[in-house]
Amino acid sequence: MGQNRRQFIKNAGLLTSLLLSPSTLFASKEKLDFNISLAQWSFHRSLFKGEMDTFDFIKMAREKFDIDAVEYVNQFFADKATDKGFLNQLKRQSEDLGVKNLLIMVDGEGNLADRNKKVREKAAENHFKWIEAAKFLGCHSIRINLHGDHDEDIWKDAAIDGWARLAAFGAEHDIHVLAENHGQWSSKASLVVEVLKAVDNPYAGTLPDFGNFCVRREKGDLWESPCVETYDKYKGVKELLPFAKGVSAKAFDFDEKGNETTIDYGKMLSLIKQSGFKGYLGIEYDGDRLDEVEGIMATKRLLEKTRELINE
Repeated sequence: MGQNRRQFIKNAGLLTSLLLSPSTLFASKEKLDFNISLAQWSFHRSLFKGEMDTFDFIKMAREKFDIDAVEYVNQFFADKATDKGFLNQLKRQSEDLGVKNLLIMVDGEGNLADRNKKVREKAAENHFKWIEAAKFLGCHSIRINLHGDHDEDIWKDAAIDGWARLAAFGAEHDIHVLAENHGQWSSKASLVVEVLKAVDNPYAGTLPDFGNFCVRREKGDLWESPCVETYDKYKGVKELLPFAKGVSAKAFDFDEKGNETTIDYGKMLSLIKQSGFKGYLGIEYDGDRLDEVEGIMATKRLLEKTRELINE
């Protein structure tokens, strides 16, 4: 972009938001401090093609990228939640490589915010085994999708019930249940925060994602048709951060200077600094121009570079 270091920081909002805002004055004295983890979704193409498996993923995280913490996606071992042999092997591999198991992102287990109570109850029950698997693996959380009704008011009441039901089970196992902005009403961050406060359980939290802020698509679907209503990504991440137990550092593509072309990492990491978040930022490369290894490397470099710039 041809901008010098001072311009980069200014564009990231640091000079105004950190130096001038009384509410963030204390945070400005702190260093931006986070660890980097790797989300399994970053290898979704290779995993879906059968070119690698979950054990390869753990090994790649440590040996290829020097990353010591991982975030699983249940889609890649969907039938293994109660398979103690598989889970034992997974735990042993991560321990042998010195890799921490942070969380399991759970998909395909039903709509926790459906208007039908029986559907919500079944969806919650479907998630129980993943909470137990996460506990066995030494994770701190599972990530859920708050999908369900298209009517906002009905969705809100249903989401409170479904999330509360699951958070109560999570509390019994010391596992947090984290909602991600992941399409439809779950991408309206202010609404998710309202639901979270109503759930009122310390084991309910958030997993802010730098992307995934499409609230409504042309055909009402989750991913396929064009997005016609988007929630501001920076506003959304800021609203979700106070309740975050992790952050997904989404990336799609990069310019010639290594900056993400659709997400201002300076601005995102400034928000993280202001919030006081000190946990893991999980690399979630979701692009298709670079191959997966290149995309993960580029995201890691950008995170490290931006942290260095902000902390100068």
